Amino acid sequence: MTPVLGTGGRLLNVMKCLVGSGHPLRVMRPDDANIVGNVHGGTILKMIEEAGGIISTRHCNTQPGDRCVAALARVERTDFLYPMFIGEVAHVSAEITYTSKHSVEVQVNVLAENILTGAKKVTNKATLWYVPFSLQNVDKIIEVPPIEYTNQEQEEEGKKRYEAQKMERLETKERNGEKIWPVISPDRQTKGTFTVGFSQSSLIHLVGPSDCTLLGFVHGGVTMKLMDEVAGIVAARHCKTNIVTASVDAINFHRKIKKGCILTVSGRMTFTSKKSMEIEVFVDADNLVEADKGNYRAVTAFFTYISLDKEGKPLPVPPLKLENEEEQKRSEEGEARYLQNKAKRLSEKEQQK
Repeated sequence: MTPVLGTGGRLLNVMKCLVGSGHPLRVMRPDDANIVGNVHGGTILKMIEEAGGIISTRHCNTQPGDRCVAALARVERTDFLYPMFIGEVAHVSAEITYTSKHSVEVQVNVLAENILTGAKKVTNKATLWYVPFSLQNVDKIIEVPPIEYTNQEQEEEGKKRYEAQKMERLETKERNGEKIWPVISPDRQTKGTFTVGFSQSSLIHLVGPSDCTLLGFVHGGVTMKLMDEVAGIVAARHCKTNIVTASVDAINFHRKIKKGCILTVSGRMTFTSKKSMEIEVFVDADNLVEADKGNYRAVTAFFTYISLDKEGKPLPVPPLKLENEEEQKRSEEGEARYLQNKAKRLSEKEQQK
């Protein structure tokens, strides 16, 4: 199905495809999933980002002037409402919902279809923010063409969301900034089970051309997929069961990552409830070509996982054993996020009644 741009670049015809695949739909295959057939959260996040990147890049090039590519700046909290399985067909739809002078807000929905029964279910809803960069000058941010809103209230609500995410991005960058806190792979023979040190993990990735946009910077979806892989390893080491992504708190992209960089993606357990576990993930980049600039913190996020039995039902999560004041502090902060998100979900359910 071909997407059609309406007034102000709004997507009128729902885009139902894995963007860039050349096919109208995408069937989930074994290499998209874990050993029991659950599609990886990172695979879904990558599809979401591709859809958002295409519609925002298309919109920003509807005006005369420099051609540009939209780069992912932030992904708001994303809940995985239902699991997706091998053999199901993924439908991805995207819509531009707000534009500021230099950014685009995109709403993306993911739907899974069982082609044997025809049953469909919405698995994900996500909000992403993009910033357009010029193809002629990769450091130049292009002004975004405005969209037309149905009413003034819609525009004002969008502006509130824009200001809120802008403030949170600044706070997160200040908190993590340029500090590099590598998660060193521990000697698991000396670490007790269910401790932070026992499950913490790191992954090293060399950024190649296939990972990058036309500007030579890493696709946000590629980075998110790597982050989900590391978070999944941490969760699996802690539980030693089948684990699935339940949600991702806001993912902030602090700095662009160039082709040729070496990425260190590190994850550590921060908090466990009775049925879920929170994993903090960092992405640090090391530019080999411009080694004098040193390495830097590029992306940060919190992933939440749940443990499942062989029938796909939730299992209790082993409590995290805290060994020092720093781990205790991170756990308390994680518990606060957990309770805040739980209260928000309950409030939304009440509003839907």
